[in-house]
Amino acid sequence: MKLILASASPRRAELLRSLGLEFDVLPTGVDECDEHPVSVHDIALHNARVKALDVAARHRDALVLGADTIVVLGSEVFGKPRDLDDARRMLRSLSGHTHSVITGVCLVCRGESRERTFTVETRVQFRPLSDADIERYLDAVHVLDKAGAYAIQEGPPLVANLDGSYSNVVGLPLERLAAELREWGVHAGLSSIDPAQPQR
Repeated sequence: MKLILASASPRRAELLRSLGLEFDVLPTGVDECDEHPVSVHDIALHNARVKALDVAARHRDALVLGADTIVVLGSEVFGKPRDLDDARRMLRSLSGHTHSVITGVCLVCRGESRERTFTVETRVQFRPLSDADIERYLDAVHVLDKAGAYAIQEGPPLVANLDGSYSNVVGLPLERLAAELREWGVHAGLSSIDPAQPQR
């Protein structure tokens, strides 16, 4: 079965390739929501699903993978920053606190009338950040396309501790995804991505 990644994220494509899979990349132009009346998990699920269904409508016989990652601190959801001032605000808010990174995943094949959705949550503790730390990070990393205005795998270290899937914070929960793909007859190899280690 042909596999399509419904995402423009180079990080997700790299993660998926680490499973030894061949796939096409077809980004979508659908609008993402940043609030949901039920739960923050449903925000990520909704966005992942609309991306996957948008592509699946045009490729009925393919297995389409949609995903969306959000950062949650308390009751506030951090999507992609509007600009660098918004990125500074996000990083100041996350400084010294533990937040959740939630990725929603949707797998769908319209031709087989099959759909599967799930979320994975990772808890991430930031070290305390000074204004100078934040400016150094913003100078080193392009953050405007990243939820929460950071990428765990790029730039000066921000993270003191992590509980859960490292690849989930990057953009795809590979451990769970590989297991789900096997249910569709897609045999994904074990990822070479190193499991989470605290950054010091």
